[in-house]
Amino acid sequence: MSYTDNVIKTLQKQIEQFEKKVQTEEVGAVIEVKDGITLMTGLTSCQSQEMLEFPGGVYGIALNLEEETVGAVILGDYTHIKEGDEVKRTGRIMSTPVGDAMIGRVVNAVGDAIDGKGELNTKEFYPVERVAPGVMTREPVNTPMQTGIKAIDALIPIGRGQRELIIGDRQTGKTAIAIDAILNQKGQDVICVYVAIGQKDSKVARIASKLQEAGAMEYTIIVSAGASEPAPMSFLAPYTGCAIAEYFADKGKDVLIIYDDLTKQAWAYREMSLLLRRPPGREAYPGDVFYLHSRLLERACNLNEKYGGGSITALPIIETQGGDISAYVPTNVISITDGQIFLETDLFNRGIRPALNVGLSVSRVGGSAQTKPMKKVAGSLKLGLAQFRELEAFAQFSSDLDAETKKQIDRGQRMTELLKQPQFSPVPVEEQIISIFAMSEGIFDAVALDQVKAVDEALLQFFRASKSPLLEKIASGDWSDELKADVKASCAEFLKSRS
Repeated sequence: MSYTDNVIKTLQKQIEQFEKKVQTEEVGAVIEVKDGITLMTGLTSCQSQEMLEFPGGVYGIALNLEEETVGAVILGDYTHIKEGDEVKRTGRIMSTPVGDAMIGRVVNAVGDAIDGKGELNTKEFYPVERVAPGVMTREPVNTPMQTGIKAIDALIPIGRGQRELIIGDRQTGKTAIAIDAILNQKGQDVICVYVAIGQKDSKVARIASKLQEAGAMEYTIIVSAGASEPAPMSFLAPYTGCAIAEYFADKGKDVLIIYDDLTKQAWAYREMSLLLRRPPGREAYPGDVFYLHSRLLERACNLNEKYGGGSITALPIIETQGGDISAYVPTNVISITDGQIFLETDLFNRGIRPALNVGLSVSRVGGSAQTKPMKKVAGSLKLGLAQFRELEAFAQFSSDLDAETKKQIDRGQRMTELLKQPQFSPVPVEEQIISIFAMSEGIFDAVALDQVKAVDEALLQFFRASKSPLLEKIASGDWSDELKADVKASCAEFLKSRS
């Protein structure tokens, strides 16, 4: 073979084996930037909620897709971005890292660790927005999610897979209820996700410290979008928290997620929307503010065994102004959730903690989310408190009360005293049942009002010390006539030992 033929053959072989290795990417340019919002041109194929890369490694999310321009929010420091800067498409819809490595960590709204304990060793990513599970993938809500708070577990029970709103003015103890619910999950095989939206960094640090001190960070993840961060971070944080929760639910775990609070997310979304020039509606919110929260809370579910059998229980928090639950955002979230825990400023100031308004609070799951013993003993408590509220109002206008009415008012006052509970002290469900049963049996009737708490603690100490088998039976869900008689006899024995 001649030299020329050899060269031609070599070239033909190289041409046949040649692979096109040119990569193309769509690049746009910033035409306007203000308050964390950018307007760009040149991104004709951009998708809704696609991640965009800005100079300096900062990312944004495309929200407004218009004919000539794309409007996006920037996740992070936007002060160095200027008109004419290059913007690259990533082709990836906004997603967050997920995995077991996140347990015990504090992360920001994009899933990056901010607790100084090193990077997260996670391989998987979940989109921050997912379609909520359909009806056929769900099971009825029938397993209790105990909060350890007597007034809630007895009167407004929460089930695994439920969405229960915590609503009230600022400084009424909304976060306290949520934190107690997390503390009470110790040993219950529940993963907890606490989403802090627009909170001060010092408050989040205090909560993390308290959870660490109580050993609760072993099963808790904190997602924080601080008050000093741009509005898009507060908008994104709840969706990031929900995606992290879905990872565990898909693996068959039960998850409790707290959104503290969604009012601040609505404020952040309003700010972003007005800067993106979306038309304002009622109370200056855009028309889709309902969809903002509904597509988030609908993802709470109790999955059936075919789909993993996990659950996500959501406790969203909403802050009202002057107790007005008829404002736009509160009414929206009330209509999305399965009930609400309404906290009242007047009750809080009177020293009734939790400051639960029994009349306005409700659980639409009800007794389905209670153990058999709690269901049996809580009925009398609900009725007694309802009668007490009526009589208390009536008694203010009458100085001369008959003996029966006075007795009911006295017992109602003792019920209210019994249901008072300090923060960070959740009570196991079996001990709650003993206290409520003792109240219904009249154990506290002869006790001075200011001694009710002390006698209740002494009663529980008596049961822990000498009647622990009864507590174990109640904890297992037993409430037979025989067990009820044993508990009654034990209460009588306690009274005898004090006389």
